[in-house]
Amino acid sequence: MSEIKKSLNFLEQIVEEDLAKGMERSKLKFRFPPEPNGYLHIGHAASICLNFGLGIKYGAPVNLRFDDTNPEKEEQEYVDAIQKDIEWLGFEWAEVLYSSDYFQQLYDWAVRMIKDGKAYVDDQDSKLIAEQKGTPTQAGVNSPFRNRSIEENLDLFEKMKNGDFNEGTHVLRAKIDMTSPNMLMRDPLMYRILHRAHHRTGESWKIYPMYDWTHGESDYIEQISHSLCTLEFKHHRELYDWFLDQVYDAKDVRPKQREFARRNLSYTVMSKRKLLQLVEEGHVNGWDDPRMPTISGLRRRGYTPTSIRDFSETAGIAKRDNVTDLALLEFHIRQELNKVAPRVMAVLDPVKLVITNYPEGQEEMLTAENNPEDEDAGFRTVPFSREIYIEREDFREVANKKFFRLKLGKEVRLKNAYIIQANDVVKNENDEITEIHCTYDPDSKSGSGSEASQRKVKGTIHWVSIDHALEAEVRLYDRLFTDEAPDAHKDKDFKEFLNPESLKKIDKAFIEPSLATATAGDSFQFQRLGYFNVDPDSTNEKLVFNRTVALRDSWAKIQQKK
Repeated sequence: MSEIKKSLNFLEQIVEEDLAKGMERSKLKFRFPPEPNGYLHIGHAASICLNFGLGIKYGAPVNLRFDDTNPEKEEQEYVDAIQKDIEWLGFEWAEVLYSSDYFQQLYDWAVRMIKDGKAYVDDQDSKLIAEQKGTPTQAGVNSPFRNRSIEENLDLFEKMKNGDFNEGTHVLRAKIDMTSPNMLMRDPLMYRILHRAHHRTGESWKIYPMYDWTHGESDYIEQISHSLCTLEFKHHRELYDWFLDQVYDAKDVRPKQREFARRNLSYTVMSKRKLLQLVEEGHVNGWDDPRMPTISGLRRRGYTPTSIRDFSETAGIAKRDNVTDLALLEFHIRQELNKVAPRVMAVLDPVKLVITNYPEGQEEMLTAENNPEDEDAGFRTVPFSREIYIEREDFREVANKKFFRLKLGKEVRLKNAYIIQANDVVKNENDEITEIHCTYDPDSKSGSGSEASQRKVKGTIHWVSIDHALEAEVRLYDRLFTDEAPDAHKDKDFKEFLNPESLKKIDKAFIEPSLATATAGDSFQFQRLGYFNVDPDSTNEKLVFNRTVALRDSWAKIQQKK
């Protein structure tokens, strides 16, 4: 069968066009430039997969550059977490760099701009500067300090650098055009005073460059060929290019900024500021809470690098903002775990079942297939005895014809074991069932080849032997918000839509003993219940499992309806 050529996304088309126009392939270079002010989330994964994917496709280097120009919000913890996430996703960077590496060069260039009459120091506060910028339909007004002499500007800028002024008293602005239809071109800020220690440079700098001044110049220093940003930076492109004009040398590669739509996911928020709120206010248990859309949260919940990369590829690169259905992400992890996750039995809401005609004190080891989707996965043994646990919802005293699980007077098959029939129940003083009494057909053992073993019954249920079961904690996670777009309501706080049922803890579930050696990060399918993985909170005394995703595939059903 001939290979179907995958169509290029519009950013790949731009790269191909540049190569066709004569750009040397060896000059291609990309970067992923996160600000270390929080943990990466699934939206960042789209940019990671895009930039590193282009690097792989074209055999080009990709830099990891930390945009660390705001010491108020940035921490080494975030730097370390970002590197861990990118490595976990399976990507390798050419160099780890920092915008702070370029502080001296940026300062020197700013001095040159002052000497060229293209930058000036403004003594006004931020409120006055904002008022003078005008509106999209009304031109701005020149600052009264716009025409200061070069000598005075140089003196003031050096004093800003030396820490002679208080925060908020002076800024350095580019001198462009206060009547520009693009308000970002109306004498934008280049530097502000901050008497804050930086996580890398300490207290050596008292002024810090603004993003627009830093970003393009950093791309230029690193000789990035294609600077790929999300759509909110589209209006910044004109300023990006203007700043490049001030330093560009024709012998160098000139970075090209192009924009794509950010990845938004339903039933969550993607703003790092809002995610930080959830963490700091205790609505979640840290950045790696399995309900969070962070890469660390998804990893802890049981998502895999492959599932996130496949999700990013399927969701694609768009030119317009959109919301991707969470079900698509769930589809990809379910698809992968179905192929690789061992099948085991666990009972989350147990009720005791006694097989009255099974010999007391007898136990046997039954054979169970580890994964029917993987012929190399092999088999395991599962202990069986007279008393077992089943799910409480798998039994009803009386049920209609559509209930194919266990009910009085009817039969079901125990997974990998025997056919049983429910005969009576034992209840407590609150009329709650505490025991179900059944009989079994000893000739109906699964896989025995006997005529009785091939007898058809409509239901099959899972179970664990009481004498052999291990106790475990199970955490059932649901969507963090009840609303598909919790931060789209201008008249409401996004936290009003927090889902009070987003986490349900089961302190005493029971699992089969084969799981005794499971370690943090291991994934399993709890048969008939969903996919689960071992949480780092697990101890030698008690395993803790997170539900990664349920068995039901809602995204596939959505696609069928289209």
